[in-house]
Amino acid sequence: MTDHPLQAHDGPDNYDVLICGAGVAGLAAARALGELGLQVLLLDKQRAPRDIAKGEVLQPGALRVLRRWGTEAMLRERGGVDLDRLVVRGPDGAALMSLDYGQLPQGDRGLLAHDHAQILGALTEGLPPGVDIRRGTLVREALRGADGRVTGLVIAHGDGDSQGGGDAGRSQGSADRAVHAPLVVAADGISSRLRRAANIAGRRVDYPRRLVSVELAGAGADSPPEDFSAYVTGRGLRLVYPLPGGRVRLYLQTEPDELRGMGADRFAAWLGRAVAEVPALTGFGPALADAAGTRQIFSVSRYLADRFTAPGLALVGEAGYAVHPMAAQGMNTAITSAASLADQLARFLPAAGGDGRPRLDAAMVDAALDAYQAERRPLLASAAKTSANAARMVTDLAWPGRIVGRRAVRCTGANPRLLHTVTHNMAGLGPRPLTPLDRLQQIGLLPDPRAHRVPVG
Repeated sequence: MTDHPLQAHDGPDNYDVLICGAGVAGLAAARALGELGLQVLLLDKQRAPRDIAKGEVLQPGALRVLRRWGTEAMLRERGGVDLDRLVVRGPDGAALMSLDYGQLPQGDRGLLAHDHAQILGALTEGLPPGVDIRRGTLVREALRGADGRVTGLVIAHGDGDSQGGGDAGRSQGSADRAVHAPLVVAADGISSRLRRAANIAGRRVDYPRRLVSVELAGAGADSPPEDFSAYVTGRGLRLVYPLPGGRVRLYLQTEPDELRGMGADRFAAWLGRAVAEVPALTGFGPALADAAGTRQIFSVSRYLADRFTAPGLALVGEAGYAVHPMAAQGMNTAITSAASLADQLARFLPAAGGDGRPRLDAAMVDAALDAYQAERRPLLASAAKTSANAARMVTDLAWPGRIVGRRAVRCTGANPRLLHTVTHNMAGLGPRPLTPLDRLQQIGLLPDPRAHRVPVG
């Protein structure tokens, strides 16, 4: 992996793959595709990775991929925290529904929590030699051939901090440059410019409430959290999980404008009241004053693209699929999607040429993209439904949603068969869709005579 000025690469055929976006999705795609011996250029408009308070919990499906790359071992060496349960709790801490990962197949019996910046760093350090990173570079637009196929990108050499919807329509100036490649990967987030350029539609739904995150240092030293716990309260979700070094991540659901204009002192008071409303979290009280300065506020949306490919273009991560963070699915499906894209492309790669590099052409890329679309679309559609249902159970504050959601939590928690199925799906080990009959049993409208028939593995 190299990180140097783009001007060093003047030929149009130096790169096999162009990737827009160097978050987890883009880095995972670069890692997976670079491992095939391809020359990859990874572009990001940010000059340095952003340390954000999300994308910190790795599910077993993603850990399978990271284990293969050696990234899991790196994260464990750097203090990653093992978790074995995802639990929905009442305000008093009583478990209403517990997803026990210990019942999953050997090797997949746990989650791993680490700082987002550490996950980005581990992925970056593991990039193969054929991957170049160009940070602080804005992708202006996608290049299209006469047949509509995506053939490359127009990129700017100027200030990587520049942004705005008008950039794509500007005429190409002397500082801009066209770079061509047989495969372009859009890993540029939920508002993906490349997805829009390829006319790929989808459905975006904004959740009516926001999340605020704080980090508690030394919180709960007497009884640190041992799992990923979502607390159901009258004011919405309170989410807690441990981080390395005895730290704790705390998410709190808020009304859209509830925190608008709040300075540090007012927010600290609000945080204290919000935590005091949940008896199980009162032990965190002493750490709240310092935690107030770490707040990050997130708008929350879900999105599913109608398709994940166009000729010459693949969507990876939030460019094609985004979910509520409560389900801990977004980063994980980005990693597994990146691995899937590389696995499908590997099926069509010819033998390496005289220089030891495989050669891509449009036909083999588009055949691989068709296979990627066929494998990913149904899987991610199922994961999107699972995530939306899980989030609705604990975040909906309207009385019909609260009644149905809480009932679903209790009934699922009391049904070992359904609980195992939900755990398997959340772990990212492959979809086991719930049938309409399962749904009725999940909210207690029908008895389940098979409730104790837990699948093996």
